[in-house]
Amino acid sequence: MANEAEILKALEGVADPSGRSLVASGAVSGVNMAGAKAFVSIAGDPAQVKAWEDVRLAAERAVKSVAGVEQAIVTLTAERAPAQARPAGAHSYAPRPRGIAAIEKIRFIVAVASGKGGVGKSTTSANLALGLAAQGWRVGLLDADVYGPSVPRLFDLHGKPGVAEGKMVPHEAYGVKVMSIGFLVDENVPMVWRGPMVSQALTQMLGEVAWGELDALVVDMPPGTGDAQLTMAQQVPLAGAVIVSTPQDLALIDARRAVSMFQKVEAPILGIVENMSYFLCPHCGERTDIFSHGGARKDAEKMGVPFLGEIPLDAAIRETSDAGRPVVGADPSSPQAAVYLSLAAKVKTLLETQSRRAPPRIVKE
Repeated sequence: MANEAEILKALEGVADPSGRSLVASGAVSGVNMAGAKAFVSIAGDPAQVKAWEDVRLAAERAVKSVAGVEQAIVTLTAERAPAQARPAGAHSYAPRPRGIAAIEKIRFIVAVASGKGGVGKSTTSANLALGLAAQGWRVGLLDADVYGPSVPRLFDLHGKPGVAEGKMVPHEAYGVKVMSIGFLVDENVPMVWRGPMVSQALTQMLGEVAWGELDALVVDMPPGTGDAQLTMAQQVPLAGAVIVSTPQDLALIDARRAVSMFQKVEAPILGIVENMSYFLCPHCGERTDIFSHGGARKDAEKMGVPFLGEIPLDAAIRETSDAGRPVVGADPSSPQAAVYLSLAAKVKTLLETQSRRAPPRIVKE
């Protein structure tokens, strides 16, 4: 099966109307794989429709030539002009809504979400953040699950954050900046809050934290499709959402709802992860599909969104998480960590090759 990197390599040989490579000019605004289907978006000048249509057809031919691609869907957009080529190491920052100055220097904000609780979303968020950091990115992790914050326990972090120049200073673990409502309240105190209070808390943790310059902020969202998700869609230009599900039908129903919700608020879906995909016995090595298997991949293909991979139900992942040492940080060379590092590599590629947009204005009908 082809991957995004192979698609980009093929597109390097396609020239835009000015003669520059599509990839070098920044005209490729999105590359996604869904099974054997390749989806590519190209941002062109609407004043040169005929010339860009020729480019689109050439790009389609190039993508179809990649081994493992059975269907290539290349679309033209006029959402932004092709970006100028940037020198190596330079960063571009997406436009931010006014009023949240603390996130102005964050390149990509990624929501990790699920339609229901108990699918391993927080563990996935923590290891995804560590995986992105392992690739040299400056990364932050925001625990936005106000009702059940798990990040303090996952990283064995305690105590209230410090304050500098009127902003909270996030804790750090394994080089990742970490913030959670769990640092501000006792672990045993229930958060009996209505929706507006949750939205306000989320806005404060975004805007009143000294995040500094980051390549990515991973946001561990609460389960469901409610106020917190709408607040993120309204206040933050999300670079995309990663949906976590287990393979069984009951979890997949809610995962589909989560995908639909983010699509309605025009947030890109980076892909679906199948957590607890299978169990490998540590004694005999026999594999057991406890929660079924492959359902998330099938749903991703049906919905036309990328499938990001399978994460096993593994005792080492559970043990390191309970000990406050997520497996990517505690044992980065382990086979368990390799699964999350692969997930992080795919997310990084998707983020770097897609267009970014300001948040939509949501109004009640």
